[in-house]
Amino acid sequence: MAFISKKRKVADTKVDANKSYSLKEASSLVKQITTCKFDASVDLHIRLGVDPKKADQAIRGTVTLPHGTGKTKKVLVLCTPDKEADAKNAGADFVGLDEFVTKIEGGWVDVDVIIATPSVMPKIGKLGKVLGPRNLMPNPKTGTVTNDVAAAINDVKGGKIAFKVDKVGIVHASIGRVSFAPEKIAENSQELLNAIIKAKPSSSKGTYLKGISMASTMSPGIAIDTKAFVN
Repeated sequence: MAFISKKRKVADTKVDANKSYSLKEASSLVKQITTCKFDASVDLHIRLGVDPKKADQAIRGTVTLPHGTGKTKKVLVLCTPDKEADAKNAGADFVGLDEFVTKIEGGWVDVDVIIATPSVMPKIGKLGKVLGPRNLMPNPKTGTVTNDVAAAINDVKGGKIAFKVDKVGIVHASIGRVSFAPEKIAENSQELLNAIIKAKPSSSKGTYLKGISMASTMSPGIAIDTKAFVN
């Protein structure tokens, strides 16, 4: 039987497992039930009524959170030499091409986002097996394949996140930190949910938002009332 700490037991008592909370209530409660000594991440888990195996229902996209994620993201830019200065001036943590392709082939993935220019995509296509499962493969749909590397870096550093439904129909995304004010957690959450609702495919029938849960690192999940997001 798994060991449950005293702090976790107390946190569990504060969450009514039979209740669906409003986004405002959940954003306040998640701060109260966090037992970590560090500034824990606050995440949303959204279960969708889609079939990810169908190409038109494999929901993915990007959204810029109004208050950022609270995390400084490490960005790698894969580009030709003429774009390196732009990338470095915009704040990229790593810039180059062949050296990093070799490192990634060897298993190095110590970055949060990879941005690439279109001209180098043929060279990095072979990295899909390493980067794909980690959701790091540059993609035009998420704005990470572009010639305007400076703008892409600014977006990422400014709070832009990518979201993608997993193979069982759930979107997992970090939307802030427990140190954020409840209002900021709620506003970031609302922005992500708006983007996911907007991305609903026309082929999706029945209930689209099947479940929403908010949790911080190692905290119990808080069920959010999906009815508030139905038009």
